[in-house]
Amino acid sequence: MNQDEINALIKEETSAEPKEVKRKPKKSAKRAFLDWFNGNEDLLYENLHMNKAYEDHRKKEPTETERQIADTKIMVDVYDTANNRELKAFNWVYRVAAILFCIGLAITLVIVVSHLPEVGNPDTPANSSIVSQRYIESGLAETGATNIVTGMILTYRAFDTFGETNVLFIATICVMILLMIDEKLLKNNPEIHADSRFEPSEDPILMFAAKILCPIIFIFGIYIILNGQLSPGGGFSGGAILGAGMILFVNAFGFEKTGRFFNENVYKVAKITALCMYGLIGTYFYLTGANGINNHIPLGIPGRILSGGIILPIDIAVGVEVACTMYAFYALFKRGGL
Repeated sequence: MNQDEINALIKEETSAEPKEVKRKPKKSAKRAFLDWFNGNEDLLYENLHMNKAYEDHRKKEPTETERQIADTKIMVDVYDTANNRELKAFNWVYRVAAILFCIGLAITLVIVVSHLPEVGNPDTPANSSIVSQRYIESGLAETGATNIVTGMILTYRAFDTFGETNVLFIATICVMILLMIDEKLLKNNPEIHADSRFEPSEDPILMFAAKILCPIIFIFGIYIILNGQLSPGGGFSGGAILGAGMILFVNAFGFEKTGRFFNENVYKVAKITALCMYGLIGTYFYLTGANGINNHIPLGIPGRILSGGIILPIDIAVGVEVACTMYAFYALFKRGGL
């Protein structure tokens, strides 16, 4: 059924005269008693008929066409989208702004590309050994990290890593916008996701394995994060391990038990705090370095846990961000909430 037919039906319904409602004749006391005695009517429940004939008079579920008619009528009567001047103005401004933004972005990208060095030029940093030589020879003294890779990523290229962390944050927000379900709806309707009905609940084998493996996974993930400046590892790999441990825990014990120590409020505080901490530390480091000022964050003694200057707190922030992102993706696709 197209839109014109729906509008015609709405017009027909609104213009039709109301039908006269026929009232039932009042029964005598004897007739009412006999109906109740024979099971045709229950006097205790507001005269609800008990026979099958009453089933035909009950309100039926609206059809898809009736729903479309009701929705269209609401749009026409309440929102009046066809004659709404503010909505028309907004749509016009939105289209113009989108076109201008795309044109501006394309011009900016073309200008940036035009200033890039020529491909194959031996004097560019990518083709010379100056940068890598600086990392290898001066990395330990300038970063305090015995792991050159981590020292390079979280100090020399900390701005790039901060951008990657923001990508994780924005990706989680987008998935939450698309899949997030009201928490009250989840509590009142635990069976809202059909796939949860086909999976085992309180599996003894999975619960036994999770009780043994989850503490080990969490401890190992924390170890990887805290030793990122000393050995292979860091925030990304350690956060991925923590996220995997949380997914195993929620599969074994369910979202209700997981929510006792990690719910939506804890998730928001942890994720936003980690990103803000990274941003504040990085901003201080960028400003001091760009202006030739020595920052007051000590590098520590290389080889110890408290070393690497800004690397350790940034590794912790990145680890929390990655762990929250992994768990949030799983929980949103699985349940529609955290």
